[in-house]
Amino acid sequence: MPKEICKRDGRVVPFDTGKIRAAIEKALKAVSGDASAAKSLADSTVKLVEQNTGTETPTVECVQDAVEKTLIANGEAEAAKAYILYRRERAEVRAAKKLIGVSDDLKLSVNAACVLERRYLIKDDRGDIVETPGEMFRRVARAVAQADVNYRSAADTEKAEEEFYELMTRFEFLPNSPTLMNAGTEMGQLSACFVLPVEDSIEGIFRAVGEMALIHQSGGGTGFSFSRLRPRGDMVRSTHGVASGPVSFMSVFDSATEVIKQGGRRRGANMGLLHVSHPDIMEFITSKVGGGGLRNFNISVAVDDAFMEALAGGNDYELVNPRSGEATAVTKAADIFSAIVTAAWQCADPGLVFIDEINRHNQTPGLGKIEATNPCGEQPLLPYESCNLGSVNLSLMVRDGKTDYERLGRVIRSAAHFLDNVIDVGAFPLDEVRGATRANRKVGLGVMGWAEMLIQLGIPYDSEEALETAGELMKFITETARGASAELARVRGGFPNFARSVWADGPPVRNATVTSIAPTGTISIIAGASSGIEPLFSLAFSRNVLEGMHLREHNRLFEDVARARGFYGSDLMLEVAQKGSVRDIAAVPEDVRRLFVTAFDIAPEWHVRMQAAFQKYTDNGVSKTVNLPRSATQADVRDIYLLAHKLRCKGITVYRYGSKPEQVLTMERETACVECE
Repeated sequence: MPKEICKRDGRVVPFDTGKIRAAIEKALKAVSGDASAAKSLADSTVKLVEQNTGTETPTVECVQDAVEKTLIANGEAEAAKAYILYRRERAEVRAAKKLIGVSDDLKLSVNAACVLERRYLIKDDRGDIVETPGEMFRRVARAVAQADVNYRSAADTEKAEEEFYELMTRFEFLPNSPTLMNAGTEMGQLSACFVLPVEDSIEGIFRAVGEMALIHQSGGGTGFSFSRLRPRGDMVRSTHGVASGPVSFMSVFDSATEVIKQGGRRRGANMGLLHVSHPDIMEFITSKVGGGGLRNFNISVAVDDAFMEALAGGNDYELVNPRSGEATAVTKAADIFSAIVTAAWQCADPGLVFIDEINRHNQTPGLGKIEATNPCGEQPLLPYESCNLGSVNLSLMVRDGKTDYERLGRVIRSAAHFLDNVIDVGAFPLDEVRGATRANRKVGLGVMGWAEMLIQLGIPYDSEEALETAGELMKFITETARGASAELARVRGGFPNFARSVWADGPPVRNATVTSIAPTGTISIIAGASSGIEPLFSLAFSRNVLEGMHLREHNRLFEDVARARGFYGSDLMLEVAQKGSVRDIAAVPEDVRRLFVTAFDIAPEWHVRMQAAFQKYTDNGVSKTVNLPRSATQADVRDIYLLAHKLRCKGITVYRYGSKPEQVLTMERETACVECE
């Protein structure tokens, strides 16, 4: 057997018969062939390579030619055809990535290469890419590993670097975007989520605008509660004038965000919250209706238990001036809730944040109450706190039709080590943020690829079994991450505010929080997985990302199942691409239709129940969008919001398809786009 093989980029690496066997096995499975023959066919391929190359080092192309000839010679013409098509597809992918300008050393998809080129890979002063995807992960791994020397002078940082590098290049875990962008660079800001206070004064408001600008420039997103600002028309004693109210000042934050791109690669994102008792609540609720205002804000109403009780009882609710603490009006809770539902149905904003539920699970109550979250709502934070996130790729955590808890546990422990290190090596845009973040050391380990995991387990997303699996899985993730945090604390010490936390009576832990479920926008593209805990959006869709770039995506798992089950065909795949769903396609077996449900096939209550199943075992929050068809009614939105409260979610967001002029995900049939503009 040859000892080495020459790669396309000229590198010479060890010859691996296992890769040949895996490729042949995949080709056989694609045509419903006997995969058990893969080993003998791989051995025959190696012998043919030896005959063809003699003592010379074979090339990748030489080996692939041998695979084709071996398959044909052994009566596997259909498998050979599948393999040839795969080779052609990979050649087209390589050509596309070359056109983009990415030298890909990790066999990424074209979409992943597009995202990396536009956002993550380092460029020189002329805008030319100066690192490969593998070099990017090496840069990140090396930078993050350096934190170990803070706790052990003889720490083996090379070992940690390799551990982190393998973790990321196998796509088992990826950190949030700022870490991938900035680790090992001069910028050095590695966290995604920030919350800033907004004080009721001109000085305080514009200080927050300036602080927001610094955070956006470094790659972070910001959340604010505007509930402390006096209402429109209220007295301003220093000028004898009247206040313009929180919504008018939000437009200042919005305008500043519009002109500042995060690190030149991300447009700023904000979350604006207003407490439901604020006198300007109706203006806030309708501030985004019509699509003209606050384009850089997600908005949510912070509702408390008293409001929900008043709503349930059909009672009145007081609006209170935050400056004076005096009630200014009494209104029907039902009228406010109806306005929230109508606006959310019209434009997907506002969402709801159940602020008392959040504070019931505040891990550091001795430091005060939480009033705001990050832009996507999964990270409730105290003023000036930041949090770095990362996600485990669940699509890789299935073996032989069962959850591979051994592999998952290993990944969680490595990820916990990685995320804690990020707090130490990261730069902070503000001294206040550095102090608050390192005092509590919150991290948020989440997941992506949940939809693919369920498919591999043979479990429909909208089923009781899926909810049970979600609970078991997230309980394991949180308990394992918390155990890893306790292990770190034995060497590094507990977080400084440990004595003022809910953990104070037990053994020290390194991090006040360990888990969050983030939406995993672009990192899920890089990993080739579905976003967060969302179901499949569609089996064929277009993703609008990165300031106008459209990426077409197709579900490979369905194609693999169709080939393996023998119902694959070009006409079928065209119909799937046109419809995006297989629910009404008779050519697809019923059990497959049941398994490959999409966001719009699923009744809204299952979205909420899935969010609640994960929330039960998640320290922080869960980012989850309830996708609704165009035909959804306001009553549907109302029911979703009430169910989310009943099931103790920390927040809830709905999106009725087409309710915004621009949206991130669109059905392929509605988009005439190319893979990369």
